[in-house]
Amino acid sequence: MKYTVSIEIALPREQVAQLLADPAHLPKWLRGLVLHEPVSGTHGQLGTTSRVVMQMGEQRMECTETITRREPADLHEIPSEAVVHFDREIVGEGMWSVSRDRLTEAGPQRTLWESENEYRFTGLLMRLVALVVPGAFRKQSLQHMQDFKNFVERGQDVRDAAG
Repeated sequence: MKYTVSIEIALPREQVAQLLADPAHLPKWLRGLVLHEPVSGTHGQLGTTSRVVMQMGEQRMECTETITRREPADLHEIPSEAVVHFDREIVGEGMWSVSRDRLTEAGPQRTLWESENEYRFTGLLMRLVALVVPGAFRKQSLQHMQDFKNFVERGQDVRDAAG
């Protein structure tokens, strides 16, 4: 299953890239995040492998995330014509996915965030979920993007809404 989602954010691209790459901000916008800890490497850097635990309702999922691309490596003084890339591979029980995020300038103080996502399922349960509600994955990706937008533009923290 493949899909692409996008959102425009009312902040300069360099600022968006820095906020998106900063692991300290993850709990503020990544709804359902219980744990995101590096197993090897430096948090958020190319090649880093992290243990990720997500809680969605009664369902708890643990997976391994590997940063497979981060360009440019230095997120300061990014040339205006450059595209910022964040790619990661996520492996969990019965599931493999890759996310390829691109940040481009959409205007003087605006950033376009495009996220290309691909999922493959080996477990029967996950295959059934993907067949029955394929839009749920796209909807969840858009929710995470909207939560990030609300965090960086308005200072909204998803933990405040949840608790």
